[in-house]
Amino acid sequence: MAACAAGSGCREARMTSNSNVPAAKPRLTTSAMIASIAAEGQRTRLAPFGHALVEVAKKRPDIIGMTADLGKYTDLHIFKAAFPDRTYQMGMAEQLLFGAASGLAAEGFTPFATTYAVFASRRAYDFIHQTIAEENRNVKIACALPGLTSGYGPSHQATEDLALFRAMPNMTVIDPCDAHEIEQVVPAMAAHNGPVYMRLLRGQVPLVLDEYGYQFELGKAKTVRDGRDVLIISTGLMTMRALEAAKLLANDRVDAAVLHVPTIKPLDTETILREAGKGGRLVVVAENHTVVGGLGEAVASVLLQAGVHPKYRHIGLPDEFLHAGALPTLHDRYGISATAVSSRIKAWL
Repeated sequence: MAACAAGSGCREARMTSNSNVPAAKPRLTTSAMIASIAAEGQRTRLAPFGHALVEVAKKRPDIIGMTADLGKYTDLHIFKAAFPDRTYQMGMAEQLLFGAASGLAAEGFTPFATTYAVFASRRAYDFIHQTIAEENRNVKIACALPGLTSGYGPSHQATEDLALFRAMPNMTVIDPCDAHEIEQVVPAMAAHNGPVYMRLLRGQVPLVLDEYGYQFELGKAKTVRDGRDVLIISTGLMTMRALEAAKLLANDRVDAAVLHVPTIKPLDTETILREAGKGGRLVVVAENHTVVGGLGEAVASVLLQAGVHPKYRHIGLPDEFLHAGALPTLHDRYGISATAVSSRIKAWL
C-alpha cells in the first residue's frame, strides 16, 4: 500500500460499474505518516510526558520547560498551560535552546528541553556536547520522532540518535516503550543528577507494559515475559512489537521471552548476561534504530567480552537513508513490525 502525498487527501477505490472485482483497500492517509504508533483500537494515553512533567513540577519549583517552536509537537504545551511563567519558547533555534538550558541549569534550575530527535542529535549536537555534557549540567532532553516514527523521510527520521548520545560522556540515555513507562521515566529523570537524553513518544501513546505489572528503574533491564525458545532483547517501541511478535510466535508453538532494556546508557550488563547465558535460546536484539552503534552492537560487545556465546541475531533499521511513506508500510518494509519480527525469528529458528 502506498501513502498519499501530503495534503493531497485520499479516497477509497470503488468498484467499477462493469466489474465484479471488489473495491481495493483504502490507501493509508497522510495521518499514517505522523508520529502515532498506536494500532486501531489499541489502548492509549494522551500526552503522558506533558502530564507527568506537570505532576513533578508541582513539587519541584526548579523544574522549567523549554522548547524550540515545538511545544505542541512534544506535548510541552500541557506543561505550558499549567506553568506559563516557567515555560520558555526559544523559537526555531535549537543551539540557543540547549545553550540557554545549560545556563539555567548552572543557576540551579532543572530544564526539560524538548525538540525533535533529529534536531538534538544533528543540529545541536556540539552545543549539547560542550555546554551540557562536558559541564555535567542537570539538563533533561526529551526528543520526539525517534527512529522510524515519522514517515516524512530522512530529514525527520532520527535513526542514529542512540549511537550519537551513547558516545557522549556523562549522558544517560533512555528509550521508553509506552505511556505507562514514560509516566515513570519523567520523575526518574528529574531525580537523577546529570544530563539525560530521552526518546519521546508523544500524542496518543500506546499502553502496553501496565498489563505486565512493569515498573521502570533507571539503569535496569527487566524481563517482561519469559520463554524457553528465544530471548528478544528490546528497547523503546520495539518492546511493544516484541510482545506482539511473541503472541504470534505462540501460535506456532514458539515460546518467546522479552527482556526490556529502557536504559541504553548505563547498560544493565548483569541482567543481559544472566538472561542471554541461559542455554538453548536464540538471542535476538530488536531496536528502532540503525544497526550501527545502538543497542544491538552494545549487547554483542557485552556478550563477547564476557565469553557468553548464544546464537545471536539483530533486528534494526538498515544503514541507509530510509524512504518516506505511511508508517505501517515502512515498518513492514524495514522489518520492525510485529509480523516482520515474528517471521524473521521463525526463519532463524
